[in-house]
Amino acid sequence: MTHAGDLPVWAAIATSCLVLLGAGLTLVGALGLLRLKTFYERVHAPTLGATWGAGGILLGSILLFTVLQSRPVLHEALIAVFVTVTTPVTLMLLTRAAVYRDRSEGKDIPRP
Repeated sequence: MTHAGDLPVWAAIATSCLVLLGAGLTLVGALGLLRLKTFYERVHAPTLGATWGAGGILLGSILLFTVLQSRPVLHEALIAVFVTVTTPVTLMLLTRAAVYRDRSEGKDIPRP
């Protein structure tokens, strides 16, 4: 069994950069959720932040475990597929529900 101390410096740096990039993108998405005013504006930032942020973190994880185990480790690819598919679908369903609600209440719906 290998330990994290066996990780080459190049792999540690690359993994750290990918995880920090993913965490930063997720943070930007969360800040966008706080800063934007309307529901229609707010729904985009966390969706993009979650998708791209999870992608960076998952790439870092794939790199780390591939180097440590000396074989390709692609478990995280399945997680990436689920996040990439479910997040935009959830965005679309939430937005359609909000449009339906606003139309039934007679409110103006913002145009893209």
